[in-house]
This record gives sequence, structure tokens and C-alpha cells, in this order.
Amino acid sequence: MKVPPRPLRGPFRSPFRSPLRGPWLTSVFGLVLLIGIPVVFVTGLLSYAAYNPDLSHVNDKTPDKGLLGFYLFSWPTHPYWLYRLSQGLHVTLGIVLVPVLLAKLWSVVPKLFVLPPVRSVAHALDRLSLLLLVGGGLFEFTTGILNAQLDYIFPGSFYPLHFYGAWVFVGAVIAHVALRLPRAVRALRSRDFRAELRTPTSRTRPEPADDSGLVPSHPADPTMSRRGALGMVGLGSLVLLVVTAGQSIGGPLRQTALLAPHGRDPGSGPNGFPVNKTAAASHIRAQDTGDNWQLTVRGNGLTVRLTLGQLRQLAQRTSALPIACVEGWSTENQHWEGIRLRDLAALVGHHTDVPGVFVESLQLAGSFRAVALRANQVRDGRSLLALRVNGAPLSPDHGYPARIVVPGAPGVMNTKWVRQLTFGATDFEATDFGEKA
Repeated sequence: MKVPPRPLRGPFRSPFRSPLRGPWLTSVFGLVLLIGIPVVFVTGLLSYAAYNPDLSHVNDKTPDKGLLGFYLFSWPTHPYWLYRLSQGLHVTLGIVLVPVLLAKLWSVVPKLFVLPPVRSVAHALDRLSLLLLVGGGLFEFTTGILNAQLDYIFPGSFYPLHFYGAWVFVGAVIAHVALRLPRAVRALRSRDFRAELRTPTSRTRPEPADDSGLVPSHPADPTMSRRGALGMVGLGSLVLLVVTAGQSIGGPLRQTALLAPHGRDPGSGPNGFPVNKTAAASHIRAQDTGDNWQLTVRGNGLTVRLTLGQLRQLAQRTSALPIACVEGWSTENQHWEGIRLRDLAALVGHHTDVPGVFVESLQLAGSFRAVALRANQVRDGRSLLALRVNGAPLSPDHGYPARIVVPGAPGVMNTKWVRQLTFGATDFEATDFGEKA
């Protein structure tokens, strides 16, 4: 027999007396999240695919992806702005949805204290799904925002944590929607949205009592209308949009990106566009990139070593490409000049069957001191080993003496301070790139 929930009494009653709480307001917030969260999830999967994570243990170290990696594919180089768009949308929309998520949690807080806590097996499963939903949502949004701010205070690597967390959260969302969608539809139909937007605080009344556990049994007098609550949440999201989106859109709007991490702009001039890590932060010393620096190119059992002067004597090509990072920020198109990767592959015998390449950096620490690029990325004529940008030599912070630039690839795949290229390397799992780097 079902045990009906008992309203809270005593000291626990007063915090949950807002007359705004009820199925309708909760369903409005839920509808916004139901539209936004799938977009954030899909763009997040696209971001993960862009790292070519099935080329483990180089680009990604997420263990045992199994069926969760079913969608992985060779990330395209056309259009060149694809990652800039998808990741900018992922980060910006995720931040914009924070006020809605918090409002939704506020609207359902009373249900966490309904007595008895478990009334049946079905109710226990429902509460477990809510635990995964709330916990997963807070975890994903928190780790995503911390990553966008370059604050890695959580234990472990961001990529596997965020990847697995996303699947747990979305699984809980699907279960929650399946259980609550009929009730949410009824709640949305119970009140006219436009009428609520015209209702002032003086005429705001609680929703009819029901078994949802959301409507207070002893509502207080209203201090805000539902119109005011929706407006406050909407204004919060709008402010976050204004102070976030500029880091992806660029141009004059970049100055409005107040939430973008600061201290990454190396100044004005040809190299005056953002970086994630400076040469000093990556432990790149002047002697590492000085006159003794050489690029080693391997493949087909051949090894070619080239000085910077010799690289400058090779055919130079240009590409106009942005740098777009997982944190959501990107640059406008920069004009890069250097040697096509496919021309470097030809130096070691790969003239027609251009393969993928294993790229190693002088960087001594960090997850992306070595990356793997697929064959389609190497074959693209815009993929360069860049020596110059905007008509000037690369600065130390932008990867002097040479860096990779690939259209459509995440910023970390555009490796800086390159020391070695190995074309045709396929056994990445057996490659001891940590020792080489």
C-alpha cells in the first residue's frame, strides 16, 4: 500500500513556504533545460571526438570507453571553423544554463525533505534517479566551468571525469524525462504562460495543492511574482551570455568576455593573440629553441634532420586559420606561414599514401606534449608546420621555432615547440612518448 507523503512540520517548514513553488514553475525551468542540455551534450561529444580519443594512449587516456565510444570518427578539417563553433556553443550554452539549473533545483528542494523518504520500491528508484540527476548535473556544470577557467582543482584528469560524468548525467536525464514528462506536460497546460507574465506580485497565488510535493502546505505571502522569478533567471542567463560569448565570437565582443581566463594575451603586434600556456609555464628554455634546435622527421625507416634555416628554404605555404580551445575561447583567423605537413611526409618517402603523424614537443610536462594527427588532417593543404604568423616569426609563447596548425582541430592538437614528426606511426599504445618528450 502506498504511504502518502507527510508535510514537514516544525523548524523545517519555514524555508519551503514560497507560493511560487509548484509543478508549473518547475516544468517551465525543466523545459528550458530539456532544450539546452541535449545541445550541450552533443557538442560535448563532438569536442571529445575532435581529440581523436581512439588514438590512445597519446591524445586521450580515458580507460575502457567501450560502447561509450561508439560514435567516434575521423574529425574533419572542413569547415575549418567547425571546432570553434561547436566548442564555443558547448561552453557558452553550458554557462548560460547555470541560472536555470539553480532555479530548477531551488524549485524542487522541498521534495528532498518529504517524509517518509522512501514509500515504495518504485519511489526508491525514482529518488535514486534524482540523486544521479542532481549530482551528475552539478558535477558536469562545476567541472566544465572550472575547466573553462583553467582551475583544475578536481582530482584526476578532466577528460575522463567529464566524459563519464556526462553519460551518467544524461542517463539520469533520460530516466527523469521518461518518468515525469506526462506530469510536466499537464502542469505546463494548467496555466497560461502569457497570463503569468501579466500577473503582478499582488495577484500571485499558490498553485492548487496536489501530490507532487512541490506546493507548500502553508504558503507565505508572495514577495515576487512568477513573472519576476522567470525574469530574474532570464536576466542572469543573459548577463552570463554577454560576459562569456565574446571569447568565442571574437572581434569587439572579445572585450565583453569578463568570465574568460585572463593573463593569456601576450600583448600587441603580430603575435598579440591569446595563448593557453606560455613558454615559461611549459618549461621551455631559450637554449631548447636556440641555434642547436633541429626538427627530426621520421618515416619509412628514414630519418631527416632539419635546422630552422633549412626549413625556411623549403617551399612556404600560407593558411588563414583560428586557434580554438576546449575552454571555449578562440582567436580570429591568424595568417600562418610554413611547410605543409604532406610536404614533410614526402621527405621520408610518403608521396601519395600520406599517413597520420605522431607529433612530439619540447614541452617537458603536460598531457599534450605529444599528439597524433590522422591522415586526413595531414593531407589537408592548409595543415602546416608553421614558422611565422601574421608576417612575423613565432614568438616563444606561440611555439617558436615551429608549431603545428591544422584546420578544425582543437587548440591542443596544434602542438607548439615541435621537435619531432613521425609519419606512419600506428602503434601509439606501444610508443614511449613520455621518455621521448
